[in-house]
Amino acid sequence: KLFEDLDENAMLELISTLKEEYLSSATPKENSQLDRQIRSIQREEDKVKRSLKEAAKKGDKAVCTILAKEVLRARKAVNKIYTSKAHLNSIQMQMKNQLATLRVCGSLQKSTEVMQSMQRLVRVPEVAATMRELSKEMMRAGIIEEMLEETMDSIDPEEM
Repeated sequence: KLFEDLDENAMLELISTLKEEYLSSATPKENSQLDRQIRSIQREEDKVKRSLKEAAKKGDKAVCTILAKEVLRARKAVNKIYTSKAHLNSIQMQMKNQLATLRVCGSLQKSTEVMQSMQRLVRVPEVAATMRELSKEMMRAGIIEEMLEETMDSIDPEEM
């Protein structure tokens, strides 16, 4: 019920505005949040690696196994976040593409309206009839001009 009163143009404009706002504000925030998560996980991974080296020096195999699994989990988590980030960027590009398509549609619609207005202003049959009349008049004028030239040429300059 909220958007029932909007016509198609207004709806397209609203969608376009919403997409622009989302692309300009929400997407960069989400990207930076994912980057923070990646850095945090990598810092924790570095701590675990140091602990793993210390446990290896002591020769504690059980602790080494647990810590090695933790390093693998951290790397998998980072890879998943990178995958999510790639999906987010893909969605962002698709939205930009849709936004560009909406703009092109709007431009085409406006140019169609202009063409229709021009077609209403210029009545083709009337213009064609006028052009035919003008062509006939120009042909007559050309014939008259040729006749005058022939007459002038036929008169000897001595007779004048």
